[in-house]
Amino acid sequence: MSDTDLILRRTLPCTAQAAFRCWTEAGLLQQFFAPAPGKTIAAVIDPVPGGRFFTHMRFAEHGDITGEGCILHVEPGRRLVFTDALREGWRPNAAGFFSADIRFTPMPDGHCTYEVIARHHDAETAARHAAMGFEPGWGQVAEQLGQLAATLGE
Repeated sequence: MSDTDLILRRTLPCTAQAAFRCWTEAGLLQQFFAPAPGKTIAAVIDPVPGGRFFTHMRFAEHGDITGEGCILHVEPGRRLVFTDALREGWRPNAAGFFSADIRFTPMPDGHCTYEVIARHHDAETAARHAAMGFEPGWGQVAEQLGQLAATLGE
């Protein structure tokens, strides 16, 4: 692990395919992708390389937070990589904060290992993300993801 990376690993009570669906279908992403009581009020996801990854979250304590990004890599049911350094069509954004490499590994019991690698351009930015609450925030999102994905079929 690099000092520019933050990593979250969890075992989720769902299949890898169901968790992947939650990350690649906008209506499902809106149901889990903000630590409660925050809400994701809008999302656009085109899960192909160069596709759009947009979210609009609302928090009582932070207000509205939007993210405009680009899908970099997709392995259906196994991996999704996106960044906010680029927007749809590989067009540069003015400033980027991180890239997310999200991996879903099937387990023999029907659950999956869920891993998020948040990559930052320098150690200071990674430390700032950690101080903002990466571990508890993304951990809560992982729990919400697992609960939602467990209700889905393949």
